[in-house]
Amino acid sequence: MSASHLVTEPLGTMPALDAATQPVLQVRGLEKSFKKRQVLRALDWSVPAGRVIGLLGRNGAGKTTLLRCLLGLSPIDGGSIDLFGQPMIEPGGERMHRIGFVPQTFDLFPWMKVGAYLDFTAAFYARWNTGLAARLLADWELDAKQKIGELSQGQRQKLAIVRAIAPDPDLLVLDEPVASLDPQARRAFMAELLALMRAPGKTVIFSTHITADLERADADIALLRDGSIQFTRPLADLRERFKRVVLHRAGGWPHPPVLAGALKTHVQDEQAVLLVEDPVMDSLHALAARENAGLRIETPTLEDLFVELA
Repeated sequence: MSASHLVTEPLGTMPALDAATQPVLQVRGLEKSFKKRQVLRALDWSVPAGRVIGLLGRNGAGKTTLLRCLLGLSPIDGGSIDLFGQPMIEPGGERMHRIGFVPQTFDLFPWMKVGAYLDFTAAFYARWNTGLAARLLADWELDAKQKIGELSQGQRQKLAIVRAIAPDPDLLVLDEPVASLDPQARRAFMAELLALMRAPGKTVIFSTHITADLERADADIALLRDGSIQFTRPLADLRERFKRVVLHRAGGWPHPPVLAGALKTHVQDEQAVLLVEDPVMDSLHALAARENAGLRIETPTLEDLFVELA
């Protein structure tokens, strides 16, 4: 039985997501192709208010494409997207005041100075927090008088984050926002992100390969695979329901052991490792006895789950 068959569940069925709350984003049947390559296939997704959603997927899975489609920055081939309860046709309008976006790369207006760029950007937002922007520039050692084109990649990324957070967005969309940041800057960014999330109703969609940041934010995890969202689940639920089962015996394994509910199995030397959803302890002990093997049960990290399921 395939992994997707076992773990795919529609968003809204998990206990941590309030079905009574109107979704910030509602996606139905989303289709997107580039030339002859279909990237998103009949994708359905509902994103509730008040949560951090960690969007995971392998390189090339379509995470950036999905985020750009959600914000109206990339045209779609089919399906529908509702943002704050209204159809997303193209960027613009009052809803854009409620969104912050950090793209993977930030290359706008290299001739402008940092301070002038933020002043220019502030004019487009109804809730721009000038004090917050000034504090972040000071805390992150960004010189307001320096030209954007003279900034390092990490400094430009910091500026993009300031630009996205300062409007006090209700929806913050982050596409690999910390890829160019050193560990100290990453920690500072996560502190600001968590502070933002303390306000009621704020929602973050966070695409990253740094799973420790998602764990720090206690994010719900959405897995993008094969052009669709395979599941969205609270991190605590993943930790509770998925287990890493390690069977050890002298002489090794000529073939992987078979266990109902195993999503992935691999053999290395004298160990057989199984990723199991909702394991039944009696079945595990019976398998170990049948195979004359020692048994160890571990809780996998989010990184382990990503490697196995993506």
